[in-house]
Amino acid sequence: MIWNASETDEKKYLSAVTAQLQQAVRELETKIATASHDIVDTKAYMWANRDQLDPAERAANLVDLSLAIDYGERAVHKLSKLRKLAQSPYFGRVDFRADEDSRAEAEPFYIGLHAFSTAERQDNVIYDWRSPIAGLFYDYQVGRASYSAPDGPLDGEMSLKRQYRISSGAMEYMIESSMNIHDDILQRELSRTSDEKMKHIVATIQQEQNAIIRNVTSRELIIQGVAGSGKTSVALHRIAFLLYRNKETLTSPQILILSPNKVFSDYISSVLPELGEEHIPEIGMEDIAVRELGEKCSFQTFGEQVEELAQGADVSLIERIRYKARIEMVHEIDRFIEYVGSAWFVPEAIALDQAFLSRDAVSEAYNASSRLPVKLRLEKTARTLAETARDDQGARLRPSAFQNIYSAVKKMFHTHSILSLYKMFYEFIGKPELFRLRPKGKLEYADVFPLVYMKIVFEGKAPYDTVKHLVVDEMQDYTPVQYAVLARLYPCKKTILGDAGQSLNPYSSSSLALIKLVFPGADTVELLKSYRSTMEIIAFARHILPESPIQPIERHGEEPLLIGTEEPAEELHRIRGIIGQFPRTGFRTMGIICKSSSWAEQLYQALGATEPRVHLLDSNSRKYEEGIMIASTQMAKGLEFDQVLVPFANAEHYSTEMDRSLLYIACTRAMHRLTLTYSGEASRLVPRNSEET
Repeated sequence: MIWNASETDEKKYLSAVTAQLQQAVRELETKIATASHDIVDTKAYMWANRDQLDPAERAANLVDLSLAIDYGERAVHKLSKLRKLAQSPYFGRVDFRADEDSRAEAEPFYIGLHAFSTAERQDNVIYDWRSPIAGLFYDYQVGRASYSAPDGPLDGEMSLKRQYRISSGAMEYMIESSMNIHDDILQRELSRTSDEKMKHIVATIQQEQNAIIRNVTSRELIIQGVAGSGKTSVALHRIAFLLYRNKETLTSPQILILSPNKVFSDYISSVLPELGEEHIPEIGMEDIAVRELGEKCSFQTFGEQVEELAQGADVSLIERIRYKARIEMVHEIDRFIEYVGSAWFVPEAIALDQAFLSRDAVSEAYNASSRLPVKLRLEKTARTLAETARDDQGARLRPSAFQNIYSAVKKMFHTHSILSLYKMFYEFIGKPELFRLRPKGKLEYADVFPLVYMKIVFEGKAPYDTVKHLVVDEMQDYTPVQYAVLARLYPCKKTILGDAGQSLNPYSSSSLALIKLVFPGADTVELLKSYRSTMEIIAFARHILPESPIQPIERHGEEPLLIGTEEPAEELHRIRGIIGQFPRTGFRTMGIICKSSSWAEQLYQALGATEPRVHLLDSNSRKYEEGIMIASTQMAKGLEFDQVLVPFANAEHYSTEMDRSLLYIACTRAMHRLTLTYSGEASRLVPRNSEET
């Protein structure tokens, strides 16, 4: 006999669960209010009697106050979860009977965003989506199934699987499912318009995504995922799962996300809080460079490099970028530092007021610490000499002698300037032309992380051990040297994700295979299905990048539209018309994606005076908002829009292989509608069968 066999039964059960949740909310609100009053009263008492309280009573009151505040914070966090559950208690159900269970009937398990149990009996009413039993919902259909219980795997029979959409405590629909989740509910979810920020996907996690989320064995996990495969969302859900599973040993502040820009950070900022977890700290690659090189070291940013390349760079710049993006660059720097460590130290005798240190003694002390980085080796040499040396009376040297010895030892090394050392590196390898400073002594971006890596290897750097898990997004835009830097600074577990087909700079992009050379023990997984765009948009994008392995799911929509005009002024007029029609489309977001930031700025200025609805996303932007946004491809990457307009798609503007990559990225931001405009001749990279006549 099936528990809650009919939809009517399910709706009655939902009402009962919702009532329980609302009651739990009311009870917790009362407890929080009481705790708040107690805290206020305790503070008032301590203040009023501050002169009369003895130390023991004051300490006891502080402990009570701290415990009350801690309880209040945890209660508020729990209240937030309960309120969310009261709106949508669960999204799935599985009925399962383990082989070892003697009961005749399968037990129903309702699965939601968070767990909920009754206060009286502590019976589980709702199971957290991250719980072991919930794995059945994502990985199996009706029939034989298994999940990893705390005591080991449990085999059995799954006799029922249902999916629900519940909003404001009411059931919108229920689906009896013997098929994969994507067949019904996924189609409905993907057909919706985009939100202001990325949302959780717990109701539609696919089997291949679930395997990534619940992976607890990989030290480094590299996810190669095509555009729209949900790789970023999957990585965030993976973090939420790891925090749930390892709650005793892993906390939110111990996780770090390497994020491409502030707008993207804002876009993903709601996912973990929605899942009941705290906000995760974030950092940018350039933030790391500033921290390691110091504020005084001026360098070109990655965005400036991409902008320069998009506008057409000289061959020598491309050659410099390509050379420094090779895995061999890491090995060449290692060999160079090993060489200078031995060849550039010239030992000399040291004469002190209290003692004389021979050249041989200095040489012996230096050679004894050959395993250390050069800077630490020099310090160790001085310390060894200071500890072993004796004055004329045979006594140890005074502690102050160390600094004098260290100063003398440092002078025996050829240079301590990392920038000078870096310049000499190119002379050492016979390629001095590969190092070229920009105006005002600014470093080219291609030099920034080779310099950071050289500094780490030369000076030695204590790793940031407080970080226990590093998430690296947009992996294709980082070079092997950058990964070598991350490996040394963050020797922790890592989730690395991206798409080789979405490189902003094809001259320095990293593939999955290349990253594996830095992390040879990494596990790898590929996500080939795109859940973002319609089949028509994916077909259009694959024409631009034929080698892309992207696979659309069965969701149809409008054919992409290519609109040609004779003159730029006419193209601008057509763009205004598309913007004017947007409020009537029913869509919530529209991205106008330009090849570069300078073109985005020009278009914004051309439209801005008469189009107050249009916002510009640039390097200074901090928020992703609904409405119409103009952005460069770099700023738009990682985002998605209901409708995308790609302007200036003419033969002159999009012609190179780098342009192909940028155009592919721009087009694959579109969920439901894609339009390209151009004046003159259309780019050879786009298909013509979609051209407006």
